[in-house]
Amino acid sequence: MNDERLKYGDRIIYMEGICVDVDDCSISVDLKGRLGFFKAPKRMFICDTEPKIGQEFGWHMSFPEQLGPEIHEKYVSNLEKERRKQAEMNARLKKEEE
Repeated sequence: MNDERLKYGDRIIYMEGICVDVDDCSISVDLKGRLGFFKAPKRMFICDTEPKIGQEFGWHMSFPEQLGPEIHEKYVSNLEKERRKQAEMNARLKKEEE
C-alpha cells in the first residue's frame, strides 16, 4: 500500500446502506443519509447468505483523497476511445432503424 502519498491519513467512519440491485457480478447500495450510491463487485462483499434487494450493508470507510494534480493519460485515452466506439455503434444502430 502507498500510504505515504496520503496527506490526511485515515479517518475511518462507519457507513450503512440498502441494497438496491444485485446482478451476476455486482451489488449496488444506496448510502444512508443521502450520501449517494455505491456499486462494487460481489467479491468485495462479505455475505452469509445470497444478497437480496432491501438488505442492509455496513462497512468502515475513509474519504477518498486526491493523490495529486497529474492526469493519467492512458486512462483518459481509453475512456475517449470507448466513448467514440459507443457513439459509432449508436449511430450505426440508429441508421439501421431508419
